[in-house]
Amino acid sequence: MNVGVAKVTLRLPSSHSLKEKRRVVSSIRQRVRAKFDVAIAEVERQDTWQVAVLGIASVSNSAPHAQQALEAVMRFIESDRPDAEMIDCELEIITGF
Repeated sequence: MNVGVAKVTLRLPSSHSLKEKRRVVSSIRQRVRAKFDVAIAEVERQDTWQVAVLGIASVSNSAPHAQQALEAVMRFIESDRPDAEMIDCELEIITGF
């Protein structure tokens, strides 16, 4: 079993309240879950208006497949939400469970 984990940091310059931020983050989470077979959640900085940190996980029997799935999710987030600028991204594949 292989687990791919990504931590994506987004800057939300048009967000001026936690309510606006939650609307954007919720939209991203719903669209990613609908399109990809991954788990996604906001994992840090929940009280910061203009920054969102998302954790994304994919489980696969192939390490390259897990990596490709997470890279596709990151490309999708960048292209789908022009109001959310990806400022950092970390990706790790854990193998051999």
